[in-house]
Amino acid sequence: MSAILNRRAAAAALTAALLVPLSACGSDAEKKDDAASSASAPAPAKAVNLTVLAASSLTDVFKTAGEAYQKSHPGTKVTFSFAGSQELAAQVKQGAPADALVTADTKTMDGLKGETNDATVIAKNRLVIAAGKDNPFKIDELKDLADSKIKVVLAAPEVPVGRYSKQILDAQKIEVKPVSQEANVRAVLSKVELGEADAGLVYKTDSAKSGDKVVTVDIPDDQNAVASYPAATLKQSKNSEAAAAFVAWLSTPEAQKILQDAGFQKA
Repeated sequence: MSAILNRRAAAAALTAALLVPLSACGSDAEKKDDAASSASAPAPAKAVNLTVLAASSLTDVFKTAGEAYQKSHPGTKVTFSFAGSQELAAQVKQGAPADALVTADTKTMDGLKGETNDATVIAKNRLVIAAGKDNPFKIDELKDLADSKIKVVLAAPEVPVGRYSKQILDAQKIEVKPVSQEANVRAVLSKVELGEADAGLVYKTDSAKSGDKVVTVDIPDDQNAVASYPAATLKQSKNSEAAAAFVAWLSTPEAQKILQDAGFQKA
């Protein structure tokens, strides 16, 4: 009986000894496979944080556009800084850390040729009269704004929308004495929404976002001005390739649909 047990123990030991190198070979093979798989797998995209300076009138639509871009470009985060175009230009000239710029007029962009790369117009817009809730003064055309009883607010002349406003009022020989001149179109609209002014000249897209807070009065095309929105990368950008990709994307069908759904016109 003892001899039988000894033989069984010896057989078990021999089997175990044979299995050890097989197991080791399997482990080495798996390691090699894992290494090969790791080498062939694409490296994860480098995380990029883009800062885009954009005109105030793009505030709402660019938030939507930014979310869409980030969804289709994993690893890229887009942060917007909104202000009047003239303020953005000042920031660029002062060397503010940013990657791209979108203004509400070509004049401002043209003045930054030393700081920007070639610009592309991505959208257009038009002006409207934003009248106070229920339009108590029954404003229905530009010349009504000359009535001294109506408190009119405009953007400052150095602001694109202010420049466009002056352009169309001068063309129709309409003299308006604004109760205030604001730094951007959103500030003009806010004055009307809050009842601090009876009317103001703003972009059609901004007025549309106010809902029933204001009454929108359209201005005929032959009395209106067309606002163009050029986009460009900044020469000082530390993310030039990613910035160029974003600016190029703004002209794609996906981005154009977002802009046009928000009321902007095709470039």
